Amino acid sequence: MNNDKKVAVVGGGPAGLMAAEVLSAQGVRVDLHDAMPSVGRKFLLAGRGGLNLTHSEPFDIFMGRFGERREALEPLLRAFGPEALREWAQGLGTETFVGTSGRVFPKDMKAAPLLRAWLHRLRQAGVQFHMRHRWTGWPDATGPATALRFATPTGEAVVQADAVVLALGGASWSRLGSDGAWAPWMAERGIAVAALAPANCGFDIGWSAHFAERFAGLPFKLVAISFSDARGRRFARKGEFIATAGGIEGSLVYAASALLRDEIAANGRATLRLDLLPDRSAEQVRAAVLHPRGSRSLASHLKSRLGLEGIKTGVLHEVLSREEMHAPERLAEAIKSLPLKLVAPRPIDEAISTAGGVRFDALDGHLMSIAQPGLFCAGEMLDWEAPTGGYLLTASMASGAAAARGVLSHWK
Repeated sequence: MNNDKKVAVVGGGPAGLMAAEVLSAQGVRVDLHDAMPSVGRKFLLAGRGGLNLTHSEPFDIFMGRFGERREALEPLLRAFGPEALREWAQGLGTETFVGTSGRVFPKDMKAAPLLRAWLHRLRQAGVQFHMRHRWTGWPDATGPATALRFATPTGEAVVQADAVVLALGGASWSRLGSDGAWAPWMAERGIAVAALAPANCGFDIGWSAHFAERFAGLPFKLVAISFSDARGRRFARKGEFIATAGGIEGSLVYAASALLRDEIAANGRATLRLDLLPDRSAEQVRAAVLHPRGSRSLASHLKSRLGLEGIKTGVLHEVLSREEMHAPERLAEAIKSLPLKLVAPRPIDEAISTAGGVRFDALDGHLMSIAQPGLFCAGEMLDWEAPTGGYLLTASMASGAAAARGVLSHWK
């Protein structure tokens, strides 16, 4: 038992709550601080359309979703991975099921009942919650990293702990509590931080006013996108996404967003290739376009021969010149590979998640700061990213559990 030890957990998202659970289960006194009036706000928002807990695909494929951070995250996810997360949810009375896409959801598709059960168990274990406690750094620039300063409704407070787990999130959706303000404070303490950037984000294109007025908010359905960056990395996938007033967003775009964002950062823009008819070969499309149309308009011809209409013909007119639209060979080529020139990712606060954060080489194998012993980091504030599909939540919770185990190991 470690009830003579006290840990301050800062951040009430999934990583912080999981750290609190692992520690309190070992008899550690846990005080959890969060800037917001209640915990789990982004967790609840994620559950509005059905809480995607994790993914059921084979573990090796699952790990491949984390790209260059696979090596750093794999030990964490072997200790607490997709199956462990499903068992954890079941232990809280939440049955799960696997959807047609392989994603795992609660049977009732809701986040709130799971969060309520979780918080009840944490309180029963003795976790103390301190809401509206915004971490503002350390009271002494050279003092111990386990002494924390908070802005509270009753004024400034200093908290002393035996260990600290920071689970402060990234910088997206700041209205839910994660604003990235911690980054310069960590750097001042000698903890290396990679610049925060949007992940799972939309992109600006700069549609014409005509296209934006007609099609903003409408989906591109049954399409495919492909992209190759300057390093030879390639993305190609079918799905759907949405036109916005100024660009594109949605699940298919989010899946490619890391490559697209990095290409724009390196070269100023990225050109995405859009296949409007992925289930038809280039030869089939060419034959249909070149088929004599008689007195029919081009729009009628494309609709009758290929089923192209609405936003799909709209984007062809947006990208191609009038001459190209009436050049059958060029039009057929564009239907299968239409270039969309992306000029910027959307602002980080609009992104679903954040890339960058505390670098793994600034931490030991237990997620403790090498420069500041007793200080552990977890969740989205670490330097990793992943696509949507349950990967973000699973890895965040796995890192929270790992940081808590690190605290216990540190005391041995």
